[in-house]
Amino acid sequence: MVQEVVGSNPISHPIHPSTSMTAAMTAGWNDDAPEVLTVAEMYRADAGAEARGVAPLDLMERAGAAVADALQMRWPDGRVLVLCGPGNNGGDGFVAARLLHAAGRDVTLALLGDMDRLSSDAAVNANRWTGELGQDVRSLSPDLVDDADVVVDALFGAGLSRPLDGVARDVADAIDQSGTSCLSVDVPSGVHGDTGSGVAPEASLTVTFFRRKPGHLLFPGRSLCGAVQVADISIPAEVLDEIAPQQWRNQPELWRASFPTLAADGHKYTRGHAVVAGGAELTGAARLASHAALRAGAGLVSIASPSDAVAIYRAGRPSIMVRETPDPTAFAHSVGDPRVCAVLVGPGNGVSDDTRDRTLAALATAS
Repeated sequence: MVQEVVGSNPISHPIHPSTSMTAAMTAGWNDDAPEVLTVAEMYRADAGAEARGVAPLDLMERAGAAVADALQMRWPDGRVLVLCGPGNNGGDGFVAARLLHAAGRDVTLALLGDMDRLSSDAAVNANRWTGELGQDVRSLSPDLVDDADVVVDALFGAGLSRPLDGVARDVADAIDQSGTSCLSVDVPSGVHGDTGSGVAPEASLTVTFFRRKPGHLLFPGRSLCGAVQVADISIPAEVLDEIAPQQWRNQPELWRASFPTLAADGHKYTRGHAVVAGGAELTGAARLASHAALRAGAGLVSIASPSDAVAIYRAGRPSIMVRETPDPTAFAHSVGDPRVCAVLVGPGNGVSDDTRDRTLAALATAS
């Protein structure tokens, strides 16, 4: 098999009469974009782009171009097998196959289902493969994997809501069993974009579009995607204002501006005082949580300990204070100090009336 290497052989995209110059250019990348869109939100993004004059065929052309470019960069040599499904994901695969063929690659294209059942935009690009280029379309079969050095998985996109089955499942198994390198389009076929659940071929690289989906970040989808590249396919960024996404990747750009810094005249209380409710028997969890609070930057950390566990907690790190709080009333007094700005109840506390009362005491301090 061809080794997975980084190359420098991007393709030159031919321009079709029905394809704008913008759509035929190499796609850019949005790998650092923090927003995460559900499948339904991504459909809204596509619709928003169309409402702003971006033709769906142009989006498909750019998506296929991004797939072809990513493949050329990572696997600049070897035989390519493109697996297309009946929907727009398959249409992206038809575009990628055409552009890779134009770049001189040895491309075999296989279709799940019949040509006359393709979605309208996918059918347009299928005709470009069979009519304009005069290339054959093979029926999907696991045997085709044996002759490929890299497989493009464009069978199903992120909206698939049923398990992969039939010949599609057989082909996925053949990819995994052969160890053939795999590039998945949008998500590995069989992974649901919202949950990451499903059984799918394991990709070395996944190329998705505009923004990541939860399934790229949640297991098992995360482990099946391999590296994820996010292609900019000319969906206007302002569609995000209409969608108002509620999920983001955790990265410094989201919180750097509000990250607290220590002033020259700062002291432990200006960095914040955290109180952790310690359990009477399972003391390790509260101690670990206290260490984490210090590591995160708290200026002062106290463990509010039941009487029976005070000696255990005081045997720990001297940088963590221990206060004896024999009952919920004493705990409420401890966390009522106005200098306390964070309270943690739970680690090692167990499910009990005492834990409930401590939680209510902590909530009562919220301002």
